[in-house]
Amino acid sequence: QVQLVESGGGLVQAGGSLRLSCAASGRTFSIYVMAWFRQAPGKERDGIAAIDWNGGTTWYADSVKGRFTISRDNAKNTVYLQMNSLKPEDTAVYYCASRELGAVEYDSWGQGTQGTVSS
Repeated sequence: QVQLVESGGGLVQAGGSLRLSCAASGRTFSIYVMAWFRQAPGKERDGIAAIDWNGGTTWYADSVKGRFTISRDNAKNTVYLQMNSLKPEDTAVYYCASRELGAVEYDSWGQGTQGTVSS
């Protein structure tokens, strides 16, 4: 089992930036992909960015492409999400998740961190 703990959420004005961190512990050797999801009030949880834990290949949802950057520090077992040019519609609870090689779904989740963007 992998344990994930997010940090770095907060309140920022539109156009500002936030940097989220997600520290992994436990069976970190089993991690294949790590990702960030977000859930806005009244909406479903959506994937917004993912990174191959070993190769570093990244994927972004269209809604954040060009504004958000996912990165990882394997030595620290930590994944980051740098969020720039934030918009009020980016307000959500942000979750990180991990998936093992061969797994179909993300099977480890953090507790979430709130990011709020004021207009």
